[in-house]
Amino acid sequence: MSEPFLSIVIPAHNEESRLPQSLQQVANFLEHLSHPAEVIIVENGSADQTLRVAQTFAAHQPTFRVLHNEQPGKGRAVQAGMLAAQGRYRFFADADFSMPVEQITRFLPPAVDVPIAIASREAPGAVRYNEPAHRHFTGRVFNAFIRSLVLPGLHDTQCGFKLFRADVAEDLFHAQTLMGWSFDVELLYIASLRGLPILEVPIPWYYNPESKINILHDSWRMFRDLLVIRRNGRLGVYA
Repeated sequence: MSEPFLSIVIPAHNEESRLPQSLQQVANFLEHLSHPAEVIIVENGSADQTLRVAQTFAAHQPTFRVLHNEQPGKGRAVQAGMLAAQGRYRFFADADFSMPVEQITRFLPPAVDVPIAIASREAPGAVRYNEPAHRHFTGRVFNAFIRSLVLPGLHDTQCGFKLFRADVAEDLFHAQTLMGWSFDVELLYIASLRGLPILEVPIPWYYNPESKINILHDSWRMFRDLLVIRRNGRLGVYA
């Protein structure tokens, strides 16, 4: 295959039930994409058959490949996939595809051509479907902390669909230090220190009740990560 125009990185931890449908959606999408593309599934630390499911599917798709990492951590999985990717544009996506896969074209030229484009559930034109009120409220409270502590200009840093130009991905993911849920906040903070523009792309988003996030436990851990990011910034860790 020639150098891919697009790489799609899918972190997968305990996703044996949702992964087959998501991967088929991606495969169908690539059939209609006019540019060469690759898909990298990064299985890490699963206690179920996620790795086997991913390998079985990829065995019949020449543009799909699977990476395996023994250690859990969404940030670790995404980092591995983005640095292994070869595409001119590199897009990572949650395995449940709560954003319809066809929306990926809105992050790419000719629709936009920016160093970083992130999916937003808050930008004008975005629509949320079936999200419980308490989940939305918790997310907005956490985003308020993000805006006050590290990223004042962004209104949805946690949506799991983000695109990076290849050179930007190589820089930011090598600078990444957080391997858990807050990794993308850290990446966007480093990008802001670099003066890189970040575009929020409004999307339709469908709430999935099987979300892996524990609201109380993970929110507290992510708040502590925000303090780590601020400290790292002051100490010049990201310089």
